[in-house]
Amino acid sequence: MERKLDELKGAMDTTTHKGRHFTDIQKRKIRHAVHDPVATKSPNPLIIYIMTAVALCLIGFFVSSELLVKESGGSNGSPDPWKVHHEYKENDKVLFNILPDPELQAGKAYGYIFSFKEPFDTYKGKELSISAIQKNSGDRVEVVAPQTITQPSKGYSSLQRFTTTFLVPDSGIWKYEVYLDDKVYGEVVVNVNVNVEPHVTLPDDIPSYVEESDVDTINWDQKATTFGQNMIGNGEKSGIIGADMPSLSGQKWMWHLWNTDASDLTVVGYHKESGTVYPVLNNGESWTIPLSGENNGADVHAPSSVTIPKSGEWAFLLYADGELFDVVVMEITR
Repeated sequence: MERKLDELKGAMDTTTHKGRHFTDIQKRKIRHAVHDPVATKSPNPLIIYIMTAVALCLIGFFVSSELLVKESGGSNGSPDPWKVHHEYKENDKVLFNILPDPELQAGKAYGYIFSFKEPFDTYKGKELSISAIQKNSGDRVEVVAPQTITQPSKGYSSLQRFTTTFLVPDSGIWKYEVYLDDKVYGEVVVNVNVNVEPHVTLPDDIPSYVEESDVDTINWDQKATTFGQNMIGNGEKSGIIGADMPSLSGQKWMWHLWNTDASDLTVVGYHKESGTVYPVLNNGESWTIPLSGENNGADVHAPSSVTIPKSGEWAFLLYADGELFDVVVMEITR
């Protein structure tokens, strides 16, 4: 054992503990490195170019990602609530959709078909109403008053064909909210066009005193009312007996005017939906008839046969001796 220790000690003395371990040249290099600063090495231009390109790519990626998020409806990815859509879904299940008129315009009543998809028990006995909200103004209009659902659509097992008619006053984007018992059931969004009234063209044979601008005086909100002896018109101004009877296939009307002694009556029929002017007297063959004396309390009157060419909203412009005297607005449905 002692012999092995002596051999190990001898080996160590010959390597680390004895002799000169650094030459003079090595010592000078060590001293120079300690006292002089390390020289700065210039970076490789290729590396700088690569790193710049990578940085620009990263910036472009994050910017484009942000734009995509915004376009998809916000940072949370929610869809635009005012995007036009004609069906309402929950959990990818369609609860209802609508079929709006493709010619839908502001200020005019149009029919809608709401097709509800759930079983009838979902709606039975509940009050259904519809409100319309305009996107830009925020105006809210109740377009369908609450009505209790008691039976399915005729010929269907549920409300697959719930029909209603209403108008919205302004053009633009409108949201129709459906309520069941005053709770929002769902909504759809429609685009309502600007109401462009058709250009009025007067027939060639119409009397010269009738002007296109006379149509602009029509107040469509001032509907004819019933008064006196079953007359329809504007009380104590003008009235018609027989206007409440079916007139699309011909009828007898008796015209009455107050506060005038005119001898001639001209009647110009204007159909709102088509913007067309028609003669209606003598079954559409003439514009003017003679007036007679007092009758039914009116100062002058005239009987005539009339034919109304089509159903819809009508304005009858009455001219007494060539002067616009009154306008009678009414709905002709039969």
